[in-house]
Amino acid sequence: MVSVKQATDIVLANALPLPDETIPLHHSVGRVLREDLHADRDFPPFDRVSMDGIAICFANFEQGQRRFFIENTQAAGAPQLALAQMGNCLEVMTGAMLPQGTDTVIRYEDLSIDEGFATISIEKIQVAQHIHRQGVDRRAGEAIVAAGSLISPAEVGVAATVGKSKLRVTALPKVAILSSGDELVEVDETPLPYQIRKSNVHVMAAVLGTWGLSADLLHLPDDPAVIEATLANCLERYDVLLMSGGVSMGKFDHLPEVLEKLGVRKLFHKVSQRPGKPFWFGRSERTVVFAFPGNPVSSFMCLHRYFRPWLRASLGLQTIENQCAVLTEDYFFKPDLTYFLQVKLANGQDGLLLATPVTGQGSGDLANLTDTDAFLELPLERQEFKAGDAFPVWPYR
Repeated sequence: MVSVKQATDIVLANALPLPDETIPLHHSVGRVLREDLHADRDFPPFDRVSMDGIAICFANFEQGQRRFFIENTQAAGAPQLALAQMGNCLEVMTGAMLPQGTDTVIRYEDLSIDEGFATISIEKIQVAQHIHRQGVDRRAGEAIVAAGSLISPAEVGVAATVGKSKLRVTALPKVAILSSGDELVEVDETPLPYQIRKSNVHVMAAVLGTWGLSADLLHLPDDPAVIEATLANCLERYDVLLMSGGVSMGKFDHLPEVLEKLGVRKLFHKVSQRPGKPFWFGRSERTVVFAFPGNPVSSFMCLHRYFRPWLRASLGLQTIENQCAVLTEDYFFKPDLTYFLQVKLANGQDGLLLATPVTGQGSGDLANLTDTDAFLELPLERQEFKAGDAFPVWPYR
């Protein structure tokens, strides 16, 4: 049996070197960029008006002039106009090019317009105010977004601005989620008294969907021959297998034996933790296998605590976000195991993240997950955990 830290180190050491692919810009949010994005021209590309109003030559205002004849209007998206007479002005719209011969913009709120003249009603203005200068954000050729960045709507905006309709990103792993056991039936079936509907695979698929992954859902009966044939096919087709059930010490828990028979090297089996102690992890030449316990809370916790960091490592991202939360009440846990306590999260007045325990009925209590937000990781070196102590937290909501 390995510790949580040992299991984490082994899992991360087996991150996959995923290839890259090119995808449309509007499909790129949540993906990892595999190319630098450079400015194809200055940002902004011209002296840009940042307020609706008028543009003047500041020297005239400085000399006491307050009333300006309006020569024309400079619209956004229109070619640059020029001021014909230095003592006049042009109306300007936000986003427009600053007209030639002007160097200062006054907001409509700070002037009045009557019979073709604009009269400034304030006494304090600054030269070059309300002007977004050419190149002040980035210069042409300068890197704006580095390869390895997680793409958000902000990066999409930059890519669109520099003319990238497609982006080169890290490819996502091909994933299969497999349930096991003859006691499981489909969601739309009516179970017999000794059966239950499949839930773990749908939970895992839903979680993966929030991380931008899709997965094929398969089922393994309690038949070693069928298990072997199915897994042999999966090991040829998928980069990662997520399995639920069949890894404990029961008479029908065939998965570890079959996986090793198929050339999947066991890297650990059993972690000193609760829930999720029977967790089995291994890999073949091309496929990484996460075989989680069948209890729903166990598989749910292991997915967040181990698979998510593995996925981030494979994508080239920081693996663990190192977020902590503070216990709001004393908690006691005697077994010499790392305990993943289900908690409700809230923000304290001092800005700290607060974690309130919500005790369920053990690793089979799927319903308790709907009342909680995260797992608080309590170290095995202690039995008493005091209110005010901070521990790593793994949010799932």
